[in-house]
Amino acid sequence: MALTATIYTFSIQLSDVDRAVYEALALKVARHPSESAEHLVARVLAYCLEFTEGIAFSRGISDPDEPALAVRDLTGELKVWIDVGSPDAARLHKAAKAAPRVAVYTHKDPAQLRLQLGGEKIHRADALELYAVDRELVAGLVKRLERRMQFDLSVTDRHLFISVGADTLSGDVAPIVLA
Repeated sequence: MALTATIYTFSIQLSDVDRAVYEALALKVARHPSESAEHLVARVLAYCLEFTEGIAFSRGISDPDEPALAVRDLTGELKVWIDVGSPDAARLHKAAKAAPRVAVYTHKDPAQLRLQLGGEKIHRADALELYAVDRELVAGLVKRLERRMQFDLSVTDRHLFISVGADTLSGDVAPIVLA
């Protein structure tokens, strides 16, 4: 018998001072049985950090040819390819050809991603936007992860403050520079 996805419902008050984005987000996010809790949390945070008109989750792990998140214009044209985790060079090469902007948010060791991608042939490699989400922040949110979850997310100078109930978590989103 095949396992089915688990649906998580997030109610997020987003205050992104860096981009002047202030929104109340209501998200239903499917978690594939093979997806880690860290990856799920990183996807939700990437959605918040990239929130704009036309952003949407893809079919995820079940459709490996699609980004984790995509921003499309009203005609359906792909504007931004957003990946989460540690995509390989071939995937980023394809992404850079498919979209004018490519962003990656990793919840894993940024040095490993840098090493993995260093020296590889990637279309427009200098234009890739690679970000490391604070691993302790992700771990803290994973500890509090529930199927129905509500939190406030404030972003100032790429520093995240997350209020979950009486707890406040914080951490940076740091750019990763390829050698």
